[in-house]
Order: sequence, then structure tokens, then C-alpha cells
Amino acid sequence: MSLSNRTILIVDDEPRTRQGIKQTLEVWAAGRYAVETCDNGVEARERLRQERVHLLITDVRMPEVSGLDLIRSLQESAWKPVIIVISGYAEFDYVQQAMRLGAVNYLLKPLDKSELLSVVEDALKREEEQQRHVKLEKLVDHKLMEIDPDQARMGQPVKEAIAYVEQHLHEQLTMAEVAGLIHLNASYFSVLFKEQAGVSFSEYLARLRIQRAKELLLQTSLSIGEIGERVGYRTDKYFIKVFKSLEQLSPSRYRHKMKGGSQEIH
Repeated sequence: MSLSNRTILIVDDEPRTRQGIKQTLEVWAAGRYAVETCDNGVEARERLRQERVHLLITDVRMPEVSGLDLIRSLQESAWKPVIIVISGYAEFDYVQQAMRLGAVNYLLKPLDKSELLSVVEDALKREEEQQRHVKLEKLVDHKLMEIDPDQARMGQPVKEAIAYVEQHLHEQLTMAEVAGLIHLNASYFSVLFKEQAGVSFSEYLARLRIQRAKELLLQTSLSIGEIGERVGYRTDKYFIKVFKSLEQLSPSRYRHKMKGGSQEIH
């Protein structure tokens, strides 16, 4: 039993092909991937509904539920594996359909071991890249991305305030303090900031702190308390409260999910 939580699923109704691929990949994977098999599309479809699979290798033609049916069933799935299809020379039109449905590559029977490994390695690199994009998408705060200090509507005082906050995020910052540093009345600064940045100063500060915290959660092994301190929160309790209000889950749960400790990313 592999200790890996990354899974390759092989689906083929021909025992010799199925077992041959499994044995080749298990030797190659050396425990990095769990290599599992199904001998029909019905069982595979059910397994794909219930489990997370990173790479699906399927024959295009099988009784009842074909490889094409299997790929179609994944179209609405929140988590899609990368897909390699297997076919005989006479079935190449099925391969073309599979590629249109999102398969990344194909293998023709009889299979060549070195070609199998090359195609599998390439597919898994693609899968890792896809997951990197998913994680980056979850990491990015789109409201912060919309705040562009170079845009025409943003005046110098607000630009200076943003630059100061970014450099002193670990400190106890207040709007009155930041307004004073750029020689503006706090009430006027509040209105000006909201008008030019599109969010209030307090929301901007909270979002920036949580954005920085998310980066530290993924890139370091610092404790939740240490991360909270580094982004300007005096207590764990308040840091966790603000984090939950923006991300809908706690910092520790966020770290666990984003580092692959869960089957799903919500």
C-alpha cells in the first residue's frame, strides 16, 4: 500500500494490459503514487465520483461505459484528473474525440514501456501545474489585485499610505496614525482612501494582513500565533477571527487544505 495521497487510476477491461501498466508504473513510482485499477467503466465512474484521482489512464472502448463515457462524466466534476487514453490503431477516431474532451495524450496498443513512462511523466507535470494554478487562485485576494497604485485616479497621499502600510504591516497600525504621517485629517483620509482605492482603509489593512498570512502559512512552518504577530495581530484569537471572516475557514484548516491534506479545496 502506497503512503502517497496522489493516485493514478488505470481502467481497462483487458487484464493483461491493465496489469502490465500497473506493474510498470508501480516500479517507476516507487511509492510516490498509489497505482490503482478498475476492469470496467462502471466501477471507474463510481470511484471517480467518490475519490480524488490525479491521473486517469483509460481504454477508449469498453463494454457498458466506455472511456469516452468516463471522460464525459468528468466534464462537470469540480476535480478533474489529467487523462491519457489507450486505443488500438483502428480506433483513432475515438482518440480524437477523447482529445477534444480534454485528454492530454494517448497511447496505442501494443504499449511500449518507455513511451508509457514518458507520457505519464508529462501528464503528471501538467497535473501539478494545474494544481499550482488552483492554489495560486485561492491564494490571491482579487480585491487587493484591483488596487493599483499606478492608476490615474490614485493621488500621491493614498499611494504613500499604501506604501507605508506594506512596509509596516507587522506593526500596530491605525488609520489616524497613517493619516497623520501623510499630513491629512483622519476623516478626510478615510473618505479619500475609500474613493481612490475602492475599499475602506480598515478593509484594505485586514485583507493585506490576511494575504501576507496566507503566504506565511504555505511557505513556512511558523505557528499560527507567530504568523498572526508577523502580520500585526496582538492575539491569536483576533487573528483567527479576521482570517475566518475573509476565508471562511481557520488559518490551520487553510494550511492543511492548501498543502494537500484534504481531497477538496473549497
